Amino acid sequence: MSGARAKRGGRKERLAMRAAKPLVDPCPPGQAGGRYKPLLEDELQQVYRTALDLLSRLGMGEVPGRLKTDLLAAGAQEAGHDRVVIPVDLVKDAVASAARTFTFHGRDPERSITVGGSKVYFGTGGAAVQTLDMESGLYRPSTLEDLHNFTRLQDVLQNVSWFTRCCVATDVPDTYDLDVNTVYALLKNTTKPVATSFTLPEHVEPIVGMLDIAAGGDGEFAKRPFLKAHISPVISPLRYGEDAVGVVYECIKHNIPMSCITAAQAGATAPATLAGFLAQSLAETLASLVMVHAIRPGFPMIFSNWPLVIDLRTGAFSGGGGETAVLNAASAQLTNWLGLPSGVASSMTDAKAIDAQAGVEKGITSLAAALAGGNLIYESSGMTASLLGASFEAFVLDDEMHSLTYRALRGIEVSQETLAFDAICEAVLGEGHFLGGQNTYQAMERDYFYPSLADRDEPRTWAQNGAQDAWSRARIRAGKILARHRPAYLSPEQDRTIRDRFNIL
Repeated sequence: MSGARAKRGGRKERLAMRAAKPLVDPCPPGQAGGRYKPLLEDELQQVYRTALDLLSRLGMGEVPGRLKTDLLAAGAQEAGHDRVVIPVDLVKDAVASAARTFTFHGRDPERSITVGGSKVYFGTGGAAVQTLDMESGLYRPSTLEDLHNFTRLQDVLQNVSWFTRCCVATDVPDTYDLDVNTVYALLKNTTKPVATSFTLPEHVEPIVGMLDIAAGGDGEFAKRPFLKAHISPVISPLRYGEDAVGVVYECIKHNIPMSCITAAQAGATAPATLAGFLAQSLAETLASLVMVHAIRPGFPMIFSNWPLVIDLRTGAFSGGGGETAVLNAASAQLTNWLGLPSGVASSMTDAKAIDAQAGVEKGITSLAAALAGGNLIYESSGMTASLLGASFEAFVLDDEMHSLTYRALRGIEVSQETLAFDAICEAVLGEGHFLGGQNTYQAMERDYFYPSLADRDEPRTWAQNGAQDAWSRARIRAGKILARHRPAYLSPEQDRTIRDRFNIL
């Protein structure tokens, strides 16, 4: 008996092993995706050819003058109805010269990520105008304080690999002050890679001055840009937006990487048929790529083709359905097939509460996008209410969900060690079970993820512990993080310099 006990290890040793950080993280960010392929090779070709036909025969409308000059110089052609058509060869040249991978820097170099290839990362997006209040459990207008709190909450969440402002500070009415204070909140509260949007082109240059202060001096940000811009330069169907195109020019001037986002809605601004939708949406995102190519070939751009869906019965946006799951997976597949860094959107539940509907919709859409190999998966943390809302509780629950997804992506390692032939023989000829065996301990550290929010107790223990649901546990976790984690990633001198130059609210 004593020998068997020594072999298994005592209870104290087992508890210490569970409390220690795993020697091998069983599900880190950056797992490889791409095994789920909703489109066959011939179907990929058909969608791509249709997109090329749309650009070469129908082209783009409402092209701003500066961009028209650059497009024509690159090989585009003027057409009727004040449109510019983009020949097939020009599209293929843009694809061929595009950046395949690039580093999305964090201010902390340890937090930088490589975008492109097969690696999958979850991050944020969105512009929620409402926040789910942790005290009342009801929605209220999002504030600048909420943005600061969301930023420092996600700073400790492992699976938010970059942070885009997830809510709009509705208490800051001036658009310049809004853009400035949004970036300030990012700089103060996280050193992860970050992203924001610029309302107008003229806002970019002064905000780059703020980024330079955080980077250590004039011109330092451009050497190692740790912020990228979210821009929607194409307005569906098939026309450019003047202000957004202006922001593109400013971002390229200041070496700010971009996510050029196409956000058509099936049945509203794009065809209701899923194949037709994919063709138009692909054409529009290719039009963004050609625009960047005409300005500066090879400039880092995330090919952010975000298929969105409306409920055709009501016209309301719907982010959580199976159609959203398959469309975003197909978008990721198309982009990866072209060899470009892919960006898609997922985990956009239509639920208002953090309930079963939220779990189902978030789980199916985010898993599909990851399995298809979306490099950057936006909207994947904290978003609720069809992107109108953001939730602190959802942030921490989604972070655990992403660990499960990464574990699924990691798959099963097959080797002589993991096939466990010797361990099977030892158990069969010995104690008749695998509990406490060395092989089991090794697998426990290497192969299994242990959730801290999901409940695995039996019913009586669950009842004795307060019969909490996931929302309650997440609220407690988020509250503890916000109470304890108050980073100050700007030095006092940097903070004073920024406040002297900008209206920090």
